[in-house]
Amino acid sequence: MKINIKAIALIFMAAVINLSSCTKTKYSFGDIKTPTDVSLTAKVAGVTDATPNGTGNGAVTITLAAQNAITYKVDFGDGHVIMEPAGTINYSYTSPGTFDYTITVSAVGTGGTSSTVSKKITVFVDFTIPEAMMTALTGNASKVWQTANETVGHVGVGPADTYQSDYYSAAPNERAACLYDDEITFTKVGNGITMSIDNKGASFFTAAATAFYGKSGGDNCYDIDETGVKKLAFMNATSGSTSANSTRIQFVVPGNGLINFGTGGTAYEIMAYTDNTITLRNIGIDKLAWYQKLQVKK
Repeated sequence: MKINIKAIALIFMAAVINLSSCTKTKYSFGDIKTPTDVSLTAKVAGVTDATPNGTGNGAVTITLAAQNAITYKVDFGDGHVIMEPAGTINYSYTSPGTFDYTITVSAVGTGGTSSTVSKKITVFVDFTIPEAMMTALTGNASKVWQTANETVGHVGVGPADTYQSDYYSAAPNERAACLYDDEITFTKVGNGITMSIDNKGASFFTAAATAFYGKSGGDNCYDIDETGVKKLAFMNATSGSTSANSTRIQFVVPGNGLINFGTGGTAYEIMAYTDNTITLRNIGIDKLAWYQKLQVKK
């Protein structure tokens, strides 16, 4: 029997190549080290015996430290979460009033290991509505508003990173009739403002927001009960607007957040106002910026 040495050699080489190609490259993170000695300090600005929760600007200085940490996940307890390499964070809470917040910091080490520490703080945020705005919205008593239905752009929509209705601006009287009969009353109560709505039993919702209000369907009018008085929470605007395109003041509507049409959002930035007009901007549940223009009831 003849042995084909050349054929055997080729088969052997092919086997070696095949085995080497199946070998997976191994990667190493190095030593897995869980962060230790995690510390968190939070100092509320302006704390004294007379102002134990701060002077009202909501500012808090947060200092982070740990051994073997490569980054930190910081949850401020108000819905905002960030990743921070290290050091000191200057943060401002914006909800007016006195509230408790639990700050939670996770120090992250190699391989995703982490150690967590929390601290509870109490912060007072004061906000004074500018006198001119108070007068314009309420007449220093009560003032009734309605959709500026004959104004171009009384309903509008644009991207979240601009401050005008770049995508669509409604023509006069273009939208559904239920949007035009709502009456919104702003009333001055002490240093704040309350709002009540007479929507005649139905309000207009954008298609993306219908489920938010417990309905289903497209852009349309839907039955909804909007009776009751709501206290509005005014604060500095949280968008990236400037004084060139906004008043930089917003208010939050408690509950479902509805004013004269529903987008699923609850915070309204006051872009501009006069004694007879208001332009509001609202980020809807669809992540778009919705605009609505109001006028004093004729």
